[in-house]
Amino acid sequence: MSTDTGWINAALAAARPQAVGALLRYFRDLDLAEEAFQEAAMRALSAWPKNGPPRDTAAWLIMVGRNAGIDQTRLRARQVALPEDDAPLSDLSDREAVMVGKLDEADYRDDVLRLLFICCHPDLPATQQIALALRIVSGLSVKQIARAFLVGDSAMEQRITRAKARIASNPVPFEAPGAADRPERLGPVAAMVYLVFNEGYSASADEQPARAPLCEEAIRLGRLLLRLFPAEPEMMGLLALMLLQHARRPARFAPDGSVILLEDQDRTLWHRPAIHEGLALIDKSIRHRRPGPYQAQAAIAALHARAQTAAQTDWEQIDLLYAGLEQMQPSPIVTLNRSVAVAKRHGAAAALAMIDPLADRLSGYFHFHGARGAFLSQLGDNDAARAAFTRAIALAHSPAEAAHIRQHLDRLMDNPSGS
Repeated sequence: MSTDTGWINAALAAARPQAVGALLRYFRDLDLAEEAFQEAAMRALSAWPKNGPPRDTAAWLIMVGRNAGIDQTRLRARQVALPEDDAPLSDLSDREAVMVGKLDEADYRDDVLRLLFICCHPDLPATQQIALALRIVSGLSVKQIARAFLVGDSAMEQRITRAKARIASNPVPFEAPGAADRPERLGPVAAMVYLVFNEGYSASADEQPARAPLCEEAIRLGRLLLRLFPAEPEMMGLLALMLLQHARRPARFAPDGSVILLEDQDRTLWHRPAIHEGLALIDKSIRHRRPGPYQAQAAIAALHARAQTAAQTDWEQIDLLYAGLEQMQPSPIVTLNRSVAVAKRHGAAAALAMIDPLADRLSGYFHFHGARGAFLSQLGDNDAARAAFTRAIALAHSPAEAAHIRQHLDRLMDNPSGS
């Protein structure tokens, strides 16, 4: 029989959220639930190549994991020893699947939501939320997560350990969330998923091999949320937004690693299947007539995706959508993003007047000074533009960002009069 275990790894990854969620509900201990799933996964790697996959992989993993967790609990309590490694496993047949289904199918949605919500514990910093979700929900190794965050393995291990310790000291209630509680729980979960996405999307060209998979993992989690809440338009908007943004990845960087702005990208390189899926999702969400921030952002991304060239971009609609987003989710970043559309519609002076009041709040933000420099340059105020670009370079997060701003400075040097 083939020794290829790729299909098993794929099945384990797909079943992981449901299985870990059910084990967490059963044991009420995050570490024990994770250990029980790992033990079940190890037994799957041993049993499935010989016997083939069970009809319901999640049910099999829940049953085997629960038995392993009970054994581990007994061992810790010094009541009974674990069975011998070669002891026969009754869990290898499918007859437990029906029982597990009765126990767990009704709670599946709440199990996964609870698992995601625990990773979004309000006491945890965003970086720990993301790391914990990638470890517990997605099953990425500490080494993979550390590489994505550009930190050492031991530092990431400590980060995850601290997150678990904080959750243990201030646990999330284990009762199933009621209908009234779900919107409150969904908000932090959706935000965490989008944070995972942005950790990958904001990576520079040289960081892409390590961090781009975070975008794909966030999209997978977004699909999971949409399966749990298929009639929730904000979940459609979130998934659409991630798909539409990720579709641009092949065109975002030049061969030398420099950033290519949206208006300069080769749109034939954009991933069309992802765009078509994203457009269908945002169109479906709009029909629900319950607008939200993710839908607004996805609608903006959709307008860019629908424009065959940069010149065909509907800046009026983008400006209106940003205005609506400002009402739903007031933020200086939203206003800064809107200023680009305002500049396209009404000129650089109007855009500059919009963002200058944000100077105090965005004084340490790279993109604020970059945008301000661009608007000043368009107005011919090259001295002020040069000062803004210099400040932006000092705040750049990557060599690619700094190189992009240096191009603006070089153009100012080549054309000091602004003519």
